[in-house]
Amino acid sequence: MIELLHLCDSLFPIGSFGYSDGLESATASGQVASRDDLREWLDVCLDESIGRAEGPAVRLARLALDGRDDDRLVAIDRELHALRPAMSARASSRAMGHRLLTTWRRLHPDARIDVVAALADERRIGPTLPVAFAVASLCAGADVRTSIEAFAYTRLAAIVSAAMRLMAVGQTDAHALLARALDRVPAVARDIIDRDAEIESFAPAMDIAQMSHQYVHSRLFRS
Repeated sequence: MIELLHLCDSLFPIGSFGYSDGLESATASGQVASRDDLREWLDVCLDESIGRAEGPAVRLARLALDGRDDDRLVAIDRELHALRPAMSARASSRAMGHRLLTTWRRLHPDARIDVVAALADERRIGPTLPVAFAVASLCAGADVRTSIEAFAYTRLAAIVSAAMRLMAVGQTDAHALLARALDRVPAVARDIIDRDAEIESFAPAMDIAQMSHQYVHSRLFRS
């Protein structure tokens, strides 16, 4: 599983440091201004964005890859892309997904990655970040549950990293919030698998924050 650790490391070059996932807009407006606000933001990200959209997408993509069902994989990628109201969020997910796929393919050549890369070359697939992560985690030898948990870690850690640059929150407090959220990740992953979760999306506050990012006067992040 050492490859999975590499995949989840913040040093892995997918460009996630350039995106706040709407948090910059939320902090600029005062919606997220305190440690408690950040805790609630992480909870919504875990329960809604990961628990109901991206996590199920990782699971479904893994099933499609296992079944060598290219059409199903394309449909999953397109549905996840379409469910994101903010254009910047759609663009960032595909930018990071494409970079993850191409980088992982170079580091760990695999015929299964070649298949997905061919779909991307044909513009049938982005891929979105969860789909690209599903491909890489499969090639790293992770099972479905571990893949969902690993994906959740990367997303939550990226948000906390952004928060430390946007808010008056210290490293210890920030990592305490991250540890609290990570304690809940296994239960969220189990729930996704137990209920055979399909992709759905309802996180209006986060969606509005993502769509409002372009109006922030001075920005650190691209979205």
